Amino acid sequence: MSHKFAYKWNLADGYPAKGIEKHNLKVFGTFICGGGSTMGYKLAGFDHFGGVEIDPPIADIYKTNHHPKYLYLEDIRDFANKDKFEEELYNLDILDGSPPCSSFSMAGNREKDWGKEKVFREGQANQRLDDLFFDYIKLAKKLQPKVVIAENVKGILAGNAKVYVKKIKEAFIDAGYQVQLFLLNSATMGVPQKRERVFFICQRNDLRLPELKLSFNEKPILYNDIEEGIGKELNKNTLYYKRWAKRINTDSDFCDICIRTEGGKKSNFSIKLIHKTQIPFTLVSGSDFIKYDKPEFLSNKELCQIGSFPLDYNFKKIDVKYLIGMSVPPIMTAQISYQIYLQWFKNLNKNND
Repeated sequence: MSHKFAYKWNLADGYPAKGIEKHNLKVFGTFICGGGSTMGYKLAGFDHFGGVEIDPPIADIYKTNHHPKYLYLEDIRDFANKDKFEEELYNLDILDGSPPCSSFSMAGNREKDWGKEKVFREGQANQRLDDLFFDYIKLAKKLQPKVVIAENVKGILAGNAKVYVKKIKEAFIDAGYQVQLFLLNSATMGVPQKRERVFFICQRNDLRLPELKLSFNEKPILYNDIEEGIGKELNKNTLYYKRWAKRINTDSDFCDICIRTEGGKKSNFSIKLIHKTQIPFTLVSGSDFIKYDKPEFLSNKELCQIGSFPLDYNFKKIDVKYLIGMSVPPIMTAQISYQIYLQWFKNLNKNND
């Protein structure tokens, strides 16, 4: 069974992906980070204008790799508060965004952090992360694109965070949109990574489009399928190596090792053991991937494939794992946006001809 989009690819291959027609539907992004979503839209035949990013080094990397028509280096709150935008931005087919989601992550502090201001690691202005979703919707209300897409962590569907989901839906409805909510796993979409994410996919009320149906069942990609290159070796004098040496086949991460060998101590759950016959875990910016059968970290080539990033991507001075972990896998966006094109825009364009 072949995959719709190749997870191993290069920017030099060009856009769109092989076998995909170019239709030039217009997309603009927010929280664009390294351009994971940008690349996904381009692979699926869309014309991506660029977007908004608050982090200067990340924006520089985005500019280098994607050559955007528009790149706004500013806070989404300031951008959303503008009274006037470029004319093209009032005629978008899709507005895309992945508001920072650490407030809702099951691995974070969750409720303890809600309503608090935080500073990102690069030292930008303080932001209340759980409010940025509503700044994004404010922008959507002003620009009125045909479709609005917002991605977030699975944890937003759990516990008290459900209250936020209700408020988000209400805000989209107030902005003039019908909302559909999807929980999708990138492992079913041709990405070598078990990454579950929630997608709010909204159509403008006047379009009266049918309900979007998203179901993916592509062949799973195991670590053995992408194993390539030599990663940095573990230093034998470190605790990392000593814990790795105590691993057994049923261990998924260093937390399992700690519980078993250090008296039930629960720590190091973000240090993952990658088994050859399994799909790699979700790659996040703060995690470490270590090979089960070798005392070494995964290579950058392997990390790129796990994130479905191009092998020739220029990361400059930013850590590869950090940037990929912060980004939506391009193939995940490509799969979703291509279905939106087929189910919504293709018929919409026919009706308008």
